[in-house]
Amino acid sequence: MHSDSARTATASRSASVLQGLESFADEVCGTVARLFAYVGALALLAMLGVAGWQHLDGDDAPTGRAGWTLADGAVPAFSLRLTDQPDKTATYTVLTHPEGGRKDVLRWGEPADRPAAELEVYRFGPERDARRDPRADLAIRMGQGGAADLETAGVIDSRFGPVSLMRPAGASEGPRACLGFLKTIAEPALRISGWSCQGVTMPTRRAMVGCMLNRLTLLAPEQDRALGQLFAGPEPRRGGCDAPATAGSAGDWVMSTANPRLRGAL
Repeated sequence: MHSDSARTATASRSASVLQGLESFADEVCGTVARLFAYVGALALLAMLGVAGWQHLDGDDAPTGRAGWTLADGAVPAFSLRLTDQPDKTATYTVLTHPEGGRKDVLRWGEPADRPAAELEVYRFGPERDARRDPRADLAIRMGQGGAADLETAGVIDSRFGPVSLMRPAGASEGPRACLGFLKTIAEPALRISGWSCQGVTMPTRRAMVGCMLNRLTLLAPEQDRALGQLFAGPEPRRGGCDAPATAGSAGDWVMSTANPRLRGAL
């Protein structure tokens, strides 16, 4: 009778131990499962964060290359003949954007000095730069702090229609009164901008800006129909574009595809 009770007690203790082990195993499994779920949630949040950052950063560098690059082998698309400042050096620079934009930049002045004049033709691509404030960009290129540092200086007519003029705020005459210009054209999508420091009076500088715009020439109009149509109109008369000291001289320069950097008269 006693042995039966002992066996019963032993069996009961064994069952309790087994139940305890099973309960412990269940707790361990549940804890491990919760840890895996927690770590998985953290990993998912990290991946979403990285993807979001890459998406935001991709607005500037969708192909892994950000900003503008110098296109050394690009063929110049425009030419310009002027007859002022024969001692200045003319340079032609082409910048391209990985999203398709292109800037053709013509400058006059020695490389070590601030350019005496600049003209830029920016053909838009889908890059975000095309949607930025063009006045602020022009102010920076003219050596000003921002768009607020430029003031309106009237409008002139040109072969491309009315063109807005701007100058450094408070500088009506003198060497600081370089005259900026800005013209955005919807079709084809492009912007012509730049500045001129030529001349000592504002009327002279207005006239020189007009000459720059009216003498801008497209070299290969057959390669871009829309651009060719923009330049198809007759070039305005050049009577007022020759400086008195250089009028009639044969020192005009042409930016050609064979030599994108020439010396000559402006």
